[in-house]
Amino acid sequence: MRRRRGTRQAWVGGGVLAVLLVAVFVAPWLAGVDPYATDLGVRLEPPSAAHPLGRDALGRDLLARLCLGGRVSLAVAACAVSLALALGVLVGAVAGWRGGWTDALLSRVIDVFLAFPGLLLAIALTAVLGPSLRHVVVALAALGWTGYARLTRAHVASAKHRDFVEAAGALGVGGVGIVRRHVLPGAAPLLLVQATFGLSAVIVAEASLSFLGLGAAPPTPSWGGMLDEGRLFMLVAPHAMLVPATALAVTVVALQTLGDGLRDLLDVPDRRQRWHVGQ
Repeated sequence: MRRRRGTRQAWVGGGVLAVLLVAVFVAPWLAGVDPYATDLGVRLEPPSAAHPLGRDALGRDLLARLCLGGRVSLAVAACAVSLALALGVLVGAVAGWRGGWTDALLSRVIDVFLAFPGLLLAIALTAVLGPSLRHVVVALAALGWTGYARLTRAHVASAKHRDFVEAAGALGVGGVGIVRRHVLPGAAPLLLVQATFGLSAVIVAEASLSFLGLGAAPPTPSWGGMLDEGRLFMLVAPHAMLVPATALAVTVVALQTLGDGLRDLLDVPDRRQRWHVGQ
């Protein structure tokens, strides 16, 4: 029953996400509309046949900007999650395998990162480094690795005394080889589910930072930046804010549904760690 439900959720979430990816990367190429072209004479124009999602305050096509902003948001999320995953797996594997004072020290480092309010710390780091997409990626990755580290540490610590690990050691395989070839593959389902949930959290965090002016610099669009621009005209042109808000909500729900489906399909216990930025 759980696997059947997981299969259904994975197909629904994955299907919606696939449609979004195709729309984000293919639609602008087919339409051939410049997302930076301004026309103040038709500013805040409502949706029409020529411009299905309308125009923004500078007369730019919202569909083209939505697709380009989606590329930015998804690219930032993918880079931040990849960096956080790599760092978290490395720290967790070392802590779980070595144990002793190494494990205690690294666990305290993780606790220190978890003690700070995630989004506030991300805002502070981005403000110190300067507003740019590269700094947003660094800030989000620096705050999001703790969940992967805790999952990896728990898995490695529980697996290092099992028979197959001892057998590999008796055959002369080194510690690094044992962890890389025999232990970490068993943690892949846990990390995959965690990364799926992490993507949705990072997209929201990136949108929050861009909304505050700490993300992509104008005129480069991002969903958070489009929300900030559209809020000023919410009463006279609600489509300017509803368009990026809807895209953001649909993407996050699709990723959450996909994550829930993968968790049930792969029979992963519900031990997901919250992405620290979302705390």
